[in-house]
Amino acid sequence: MKEQPPHPDELEAARVVEFLQRHPAFFVEHDELLADLIVPHEAGHAVSLVERQVKLLRERNIDVRHRLSQLMDTARENDRLFDKSRRLILGMLEAQSADQVVATLEDSLRTDFQVPFVSLILFTEADRYSNAHCVTHVAAKETIGHLLDSDKPVAGALRPAELNFLFGEHGEQVASTALAPIRYQGLHGVLALGSEDGQQYRSATGTLFLGYVADALARVLLRQRPLADENHA
Repeated sequence: MKEQPPHPDELEAARVVEFLQRHPAFFVEHDELLADLIVPHEAGHAVSLVERQVKLLRERNIDVRHRLSQLMDTARENDRLFDKSRRLILGMLEAQSADQVVATLEDSLRTDFQVPFVSLILFTEADRYSNAHCVTHVAAKETIGHLLDSDKPVAGALRPAELNFLFGEHGEQVASTALAPIRYQGLHGVLALGSEDGQQYRSATGTLFLGYVADALARVLLRQRPLADENHA
């Protein structure tokens, strides 16, 4: 009877055995591999303390690797976010007019940051920006006043009236919102980002970046065309 050829796994195992026999100190030089090996410790039907310790160390090692991978992903995302925000800030600084500042901001948020709904509303008694939505301080306070009380960005799901105020006819499509107040030397307003994904902007999520952009926007706008706030009580 013709003999069956060895199974590929048997050949691989034989090669591994031969290699380790020729290099008995292999695991001394590569001890990091020991954490992934399963080496049972003879202790009858009971699990030995050594085997249990090795199992726990292996599980912790997997958890540490998972956390490290998450940190690396976060670092890469932060790098991309920094690069985009840098281009946005430089673009606003290079703008030759307040209208160009607003256009640069909205274009960057929609194109570079892929934000589907962007709303910039300035609070003033006179409409001074041709391409920015302006409302009176009273109207803003009546509708979203409580969202601006803390002077800090907020995120989450908003009421229908608030969404309609911020995003107009698109308000019904917005499931979550990140919002940053604009308040600097008499210039008042709000910058809001909206998403159809209810989980996109959760409470305290991503507001650090938005607050930074809103602060930079206020200073650039005020330099281009200051808004008098003399009618605001």
